[in-house]
Amino acid sequence: MSEAGTSAGSSRSAVGRGAALMASGTAVSRALGLLRAMVLAAAIGVTGQAADAFAIGNTLPNVLFMLLAGGVLNAILVPQVVRAYKRDAGQEYVDRLLSFGFALLAGLTVLLTLAAPLLVRLYTDGGDDAQIALATTFAWWCIPQLFFYGAYALLGQVLNARQSFGPYMWAPVVNNVVSIAGFGVFIVVFGRDVSDASAWDAGRIALLAGTATAGVVAQALVLVPFLRRAGVSYRWRWGLRGSGLGRAGTVATWTFVGLAIGQIGYLVVQRVAWSAPGAAADAVHVAGNAAYQYAFTIFMLPHSLVTVSLATALFTRLSAQAHDEDADAVRSTLSVGLRVVGLFTVLAAVALVVLAEPVTRIVLLTEPSGSVRAVADVVIAMAVGLPAFGAWSMCQRVYYAYEDARGMVPIQVAMAAVVVGGTLLGTVLLPSTAWVAAAGLSMSVSYLLGALLALATQRRRLGGVDAGAVLRTHVRALLAALVAGAVALGVLVLLRRAGVEGVPGAVLECVVGGGVMGLVYLGALRLLRVRELDLLLGPLLRRVRGRRGQDRPV
Repeated sequence: MSEAGTSAGSSRSAVGRGAALMASGTAVSRALGLLRAMVLAAAIGVTGQAADAFAIGNTLPNVLFMLLAGGVLNAILVPQVVRAYKRDAGQEYVDRLLSFGFALLAGLTVLLTLAAPLLVRLYTDGGDDAQIALATTFAWWCIPQLFFYGAYALLGQVLNARQSFGPYMWAPVVNNVVSIAGFGVFIVVFGRDVSDASAWDAGRIALLAGTATAGVVAQALVLVPFLRRAGVSYRWRWGLRGSGLGRAGTVATWTFVGLAIGQIGYLVVQRVAWSAPGAAADAVHVAGNAAYQYAFTIFMLPHSLVTVSLATALFTRLSAQAHDEDADAVRSTLSVGLRVVGLFTVLAAVALVVLAEPVTRIVLLTEPSGSVRAVADVVIAMAVGLPAFGAWSMCQRVYYAYEDARGMVPIQVAMAAVVVGGTLLGTVLLPSTAWVAAAGLSMSVSYLLGALLALATQRRRLGGVDAGAVLRTHVRALLAALVAGAVALGVLVLLRRAGVEGVPGAVLECVVGGGVMGLVYLGALRLLRVRELDLLLGPLLRRVRGRRGQDRPV
């Protein structure tokens, strides 16, 4: 084998190992995240005043983090740190960047916590005074999570830049464990499903919201011991002059503009979701803010397991290649990411559409069938956009690698317009029971538009995006997934005729139907000669063969 071939093979192997390590951490975290969602649903329900109030209050720190810090950190930190560690004074630069980040996060957290009443009013659309008051109290407790989300992102991205991927992906496990324990205590102490907002006292609020915040605190602090192991000796250093952060500040500004545009769409979705239950006078189980969050949790599971893990592993490489002005290498890395992510997201999209109701039933163990159906409809609407969401996420990493947040802004404007227009159109044409599902479908369309526009832009930058290979992989994956989905539907029909209902029936449908779908999909990919399958399964098969060889008697 040539030296170039050996180097490329070892590079792919390294990325595969990094992605596998992160995927394993993400898999455990997401599994526990689903368990957390199940316990929370048992505690406060999925539809009703309390559930929607907590959804608003506990989602605000996530929204604010993504708007004010998350995307900015993701856009500037890894490229800047990768460059920093190539210089003699790299650690000093990282120290200044971290110090500035911590100070900024602390100031923003204090200001936004004080502004909790205004923020709640912004993300809700009128309604019962008791429910508004409850959402505001939840926000007081939960918005301080903003600082610790930021600390987690800062420290985790530095670890990623030092090629220490595992801790960042495994830390959320601690968050979920703390939350599960706290929500379980809530059920034991206060009982289940107190949906009336006026029935909530200080004890209930403190235990539920305090548990959610404690989990985020633990998630951030658990990263601290891993910094020294990765060779990072942080010292507080203040002062930005001469540190080279001017360009990073420009990137951060444009990233903030793009995220602010995106938040307009999210704001409209949340206000429509808040008003949907009140507009449905005759319906009992209507999807609102909490139903949207549960559906989004299910939707994000395959994305987090594969797309985020692979994109994070590839991002450091993309940043280095962009810094070296190696457009061919960036194009090759993007192509691999798009094709491999596509294999999983296409199957996941079909699987979520076919298995939406049984999957939702498992997550919402104690909820009535009406609530399950309401959430499942939203899951289906979101799931159809999963492949496009994966492609859009990969393209974003290329923009960030080139520190070109400004280039994404026109695309984000178009995406936000689709979400806003589609969501509002749903309120005009559809009954309120379908408003949140319409919002989910609008999001799916926006992801498709964003991915297509981003690929067109990157094609000009990179001299191509290997479009033929990417399209062939996605078309073959879609054909294989549709065949697998049709077979799984037949299996579900047979299982339902057997008369097993409720949670046992849902588990049976997911295990048997999902298992059959996976096997048929893999077989179809083999028949269609989709070589990207070997790129992912190769390291696993080699490891299995190696263990078998070790077990053989000498």
